[in-house]
Amino acid sequence: MKRRGLFVIGALAALLVLLAAGSLMAGKVWAPFSAWTAGAADPRWAIIFQLRIPRTVLGVLVGGALGLSGAALQGYTRNPLADPGVLGVSAMAAFGAVMTLYLGLGASAPWVMAAAGMAGALAGVVALVALAGTSGGMVTFVLAGVILNTVASAGVALALNLAPNAWAAQEIIDWLMGSLADRSLLDVELCAGPILAGGALLISLGRAFDALTLGETGARALGVSLGRTRVLLAIGVGLACGAAVAVTGVVSFVGLVVPHLLRPFVGQRPGALLVPSALGGAALVLAADILVRLTPSAAEVKLGVAMAALGGPFFLVMLIAMRRRMA
Repeated sequence: MKRRGLFVIGALAALLVLLAAGSLMAGKVWAPFSAWTAGAADPRWAIIFQLRIPRTVLGVLVGGALGLSGAALQGYTRNPLADPGVLGVSAMAAFGAVMTLYLGLGASAPWVMAAAGMAGALAGVVALVALAGTSGGMVTFVLAGVILNTVASAGVALALNLAPNAWAAQEIIDWLMGSLADRSLLDVELCAGPILAGGALLISLGRAFDALTLGETGARALGVSLGRTRVLLAIGVGLACGAAVAVTGVVSFVGLVVPHLLRPFVGQRPGALLVPSALGGAALVLAADILVRLTPSAAEVKLGVAMAALGGPFFLVMLIAMRRRMA
C-alpha cells in the first residue's frame, strides 16, 4: 500500500512539472522553451517572468490548498461530499474578502484582503462543525453547508446592492468569478506563507483522520484528541482555503473532485489521501487554467466558471451513484 502511494505521489509530481512547463508556454502569445533563455531581448521573456511565473506558482498553491482542504474535510467528517465550496467555507472566505473590496480597505493595504479571507474561512469551518457536529451524517453536513452558503451569499449580494459605484460592483463581480489572470509576485507573497502553514497543519492530522474511521470512541481509544483535531482543522483550512480564495476569488469543486478521482489509487485511508490530493488539486487547477487561456474567445473564460462547469456535473453524478447504492 505504501509503495502504491509513493508511486501515485511520484506520478502526480511528474504530471505537475509537465503542466507547470505548459503553463509557462501556453497563452494568446506562445512562449516556447527557447524564449525562456533568450533574455530581455525577447519580448516574450517579460511575459514569462512577469505574468506567467506568478500565475503558475499561484495555480500550484491555490490548487494544492483546495485539494488538500477537501481531502481533510472529507477525512474528518467521514463524508464524501465535504468540500470547502460545497460546505460554504469558500463562500465565507469570499464574504470576508468582498467586505474589504466594499469598504475599500484592500487598496491601501493588500494584506487586509488575505487576512479577511482567512478569517472568513476560519469562521466558516467553526460554524460548520458547530452546526453539524463531528458525528453529523451526510445530509446534516450538506444542510449546514447550504446554510453557510446562503448566509455568505446574502452578505455578498448586500455588498453588491450597496456598492458605492458601478466600478466597485464590477470589481466584486469579476473577483467572485475566480481567476489567476493578472496576478503578480505580490499575490504569491501574500498567500504562500498561510497556504504552506495551513497545509502543514492539515497533513499533520493524517493519523487523526485515520483513527476517526473507527468512530469517535475508537479514535479516543487510540489517543486522538478530538478537540485538538477540530481546532487544528479549523486553523489549517482557514489559512489554506482563506488565503487561496482571497487572492484568486472563488474556485469551486477542486476539493470535491480530486479526492474522489485519487481514492481508488491510494485506498480508503484518509491520511494517505492528503498529499496526493494536494498534488492532484494543483495539477487540476493548472490544467484548467491552461485550457481557459487557450479558449478561442476575445475575453478569457474565468477559471472559477470553468471549474463550476466541470464540478457541477461531477457532483450530480456522485449524488446519483450514492442514491443508487443506498436504494
